[in-house]
Amino acid sequence: MSKSIRQSQSTLHTWSGLLLGWVLFLVFLTGTIAFWREALNRYMRPELARIEQPMRVLDGAQRFLGRKAPDAKGWFIAMPNAAMPGAQVTWQPQPKKGEHGGRRGGGGRGRRDNQALIGADGMPKHARDTRGGEFFYRFHFDLYYLPVIWSRWLVGVAAVMMLVAILTGIVTHKKIFRDFFALRRHKGQRSWLDGHNATAVLALPFHLMITYTGIVTLMALLMPWATVANYADETRMFADLFPEAPVVERTGRPAPILSLSAIAQDAERRLGGPIGTIQVSEPGDAAARVTFYRTPASLLNTRAPAITYDGTTATPVWRSPAPGGAAATAGVMIGLHAGRFADLLLRWLYFLCGIAGTLMVASGLVLWTVKRREKLPDPTRPHVGFRMVERFNVAVIGGFPLGIAGLFWANRLLPVAMPDRSRWEVHVLFLVWGAAFIPSLVGRPAKVWTILFGLTGAALAALPIYNLLNTRWNAWTSLLAGDLLPLGIDATMIVFAIAFLWLARRVARYRPAVRATRRARAAAIPMSEMEVMA
Repeated sequence: MSKSIRQSQSTLHTWSGLLLGWVLFLVFLTGTIAFWREALNRYMRPELARIEQPMRVLDGAQRFLGRKAPDAKGWFIAMPNAAMPGAQVTWQPQPKKGEHGGRRGGGGRGRRDNQALIGADGMPKHARDTRGGEFFYRFHFDLYYLPVIWSRWLVGVAAVMMLVAILTGIVTHKKIFRDFFALRRHKGQRSWLDGHNATAVLALPFHLMITYTGIVTLMALLMPWATVANYADETRMFADLFPEAPVVERTGRPAPILSLSAIAQDAERRLGGPIGTIQVSEPGDAAARVTFYRTPASLLNTRAPAITYDGTTATPVWRSPAPGGAAATAGVMIGLHAGRFADLLLRWLYFLCGIAGTLMVASGLVLWTVKRREKLPDPTRPHVGFRMVERFNVAVIGGFPLGIAGLFWANRLLPVAMPDRSRWEVHVLFLVWGAAFIPSLVGRPAKVWTILFGLTGAALAALPIYNLLNTRWNAWTSLLAGDLLPLGIDATMIVFAIAFLWLARRVARYRPAVRATRRARAAAIPMSEMEVMA
């Protein structure tokens, strides 16, 4: 390959990674944490015990909904498992005259006054209001404070640039696999490049897979032409992609629904796996229908099959058709990206590869400044553009993890009865991150790196101690009960705390080699040598 082609690929690699590199860092970091979103949902509600008997919880959910919303348009129940805090239930009231009932009878799913959490004992629980791991999952592609459509376009474009950066990086670094085994320390730019290469090659198949499948999840937004060409009505597209049982009308004849847990056992046998969600349409009426969806956690394809029963006789009345080739392919791509099918070992592999990807993006951003500082006429007096990139690196790479630590502390310290508590947890993250921006923009980068990494490490290290002293289901009590989830998350916090404290120490002790400026080097060259060079 000619030098000019490789040079052009190097330029494309550099700028595609830099222009939205900070967005990519945020997306990679929160997406990596989101692999444990269900575990974090329970960890951030330390009042709740582990789910031991899911069907007991389902019976409790049915009793609660029967009392709370017996004549609702629909009920929606998310089946719990041992990693979840309980069964999340929502209900949609009967629409008023002139209103539309919504799809799947789940229109009330987003209203806070129409939902509840059923605990391990089958009773409603008033646990602290928190977004839990769902925040990281949603931020991963919706960001925050911005309109959703803008956020998804921004994330989608960033993902495309990430794919370009990966592919051009493979082309540019012709010795990338050899250099992976030659990690040189204390060599300035060479050390940063070796670190960047190592984190890239270590999980290269994962980086390609997670980036490409991430683009696929947003394909209808980024590339809508196929949809527009084949569907004049968006509702028809949804009907083809997400088939549903025929809608029933309320008859007005009261009829109790049979035991959902009994029907669920038959549905699991017919669907070949555990149930993930349950949708009840027109409960308490002779026309009641109950639809069971198999959990995506047991399937690579997220297009989970479903079966519908007559709610008063438990007779199957409809079953979802097998998805077409295109829908199945899209479902598998989304399944690969989300990793919901993964068992514990594979989920840890996803998590570790996600960490490698986050470090790859972060080291690439820092490498940009390291390479260009050595080429400046006077490295001690960089131009404005260089200083801006350098300080934004500090604010984003050093500040955002501190904001995440602030979110976990807000989850523990904010009053349980505080209005809009879950929103204020997120607000604390951005307030802490905003506070980190101030010294990042005005302070000396080396010093601010040390401060931010040190604060993040200290905050993460102190959190397990606080949990041990002030929460009911902490690492010790849960371990005695045979529940390893709180212990596992606290131990992970400690590992990351040690890593951040080590980084703070390394940055604080680092002393860069003093190099003469270009002007000084030029002045030191004898005239005869300059004439020869000319």
